[in-house]
Amino acid sequence: MSQFRQIFREGLWDNNVAMGQMLALCPLLAVTTSATNGLGMGIASLAVLLLTNIIISSVRGVISPQVRIPVLIVLIATVVTLVDMTINAFMHDLYKVLGLFIALIVTNCAIFGRAESYASKQPVLNATIDALAMGFGFMWVLVAVGGMREILGSGTLFANASLLLGSHFAWLETTVIPDFSGILLAILPPGAFMALGFLIVIKRLIDRRLPQKTNNDLVTISSHC
Repeated sequence: MSQFRQIFREGLWDNNVAMGQMLALCPLLAVTTSATNGLGMGIASLAVLLLTNIIISSVRGVISPQVRIPVLIVLIATVVTLVDMTINAFMHDLYKVLGLFIALIVTNCAIFGRAESYASKQPVLNATIDALAMGFGFMWVLVAVGGMREILGSGTLFANASLLLGSHFAWLETTVIPDFSGILLAILPPGAFMALGFLIVIKRLIDRRLPQKTNNDLVTISSHC
């Protein structure tokens, strides 16, 4: 259990795809004009990560090292195509918003990186846990950046969630600041860079304080002993 806990901590925080590894920034900055769009992209990325990690881990023993890279690319491209067609069929409104960026998941360095560096060397269970950790880690950053930009840009949160994700998600739609005209800069590309930068600053400040708190606790315990 401690191993799986460490994997989740790496994916959600320490080695987060966006804030730690600085990968997948193209979709992160492009589609996060709202929290709904960020959630949709996060779901698509999580599905691709999960399927590719499971498949690659399952067949890792039969893939020749000489053709490993081409095989991984073909498998990832196949999964992305299936996810793209599924979203187009069952969540067409979301598909129209995300558009080309779903297909471009195949070029996502985070997907290929986890497949090559982890899934191709680990058993299926570990690869599955890693995919969930990295996928949810990337998803919460997408939603956070999209939420900040949406609130500042239009005063709402998860607007049109019911149209994009179905009527069951209508409860997500919230008006945070009534009668707010919005800040145009927030929904423009510079707003995405500023929102991501703000999150990275917060993460690094927290990371600096956590070791200090741990050291202080150890000193306190030692003095009592």
